Amino acid sequence: MKKHHLTLTDDDRRELETLLSKGNLKALTFKRATALLELDRGKTFVDVATTLSVTTKAVANWRKRYTSTGLKCLYDAPRSGRPTVIDGVQRAKITALATSDAPEGYARWSLRLLAEKAVESGICDDVSYTFVRDVLKKTNLSPI
Repeated sequence: MKKHHLTLTDDDRRELETLLSKGNLKALTFKRATALLELDRGKTFVDVATTLSVTTKAVANWRKRYTSTGLKCLYDAPRSGRPTVIDGVQRAKITALATSDAPEGYARWSLRLLAEKAVESGICDDVSYTFVRDVLKKTNLSPI
């Protein structure tokens, strides 16, 4: 006798089928949704894991997360990371500064000069010349 690993609610089943029919999910979200539906249909952990090319432990974890959080288990939690120090507006101002005329006594802007001027003019509190290079590299203004 097979053990029935999961029973989805009717609303959750419809939601999962709708998500899968749209066809524009991330791969891991697709696998999680498919696994939940397959478990609901009575398949074993081994069968689902083989079908999706994942481990049985992954399938068991997805089921466990579904029972505790519902369909939120399909999506990853936000990842921590270093917050942005210089936003898009500041980057645009640095780019605009690079396209302006060079200061008197200079033929053109250098990266160090741009970094100093960005801090001096209050665009940002602190910026390195290597960061200025990276900002300009994303445009076609790179002096290198």
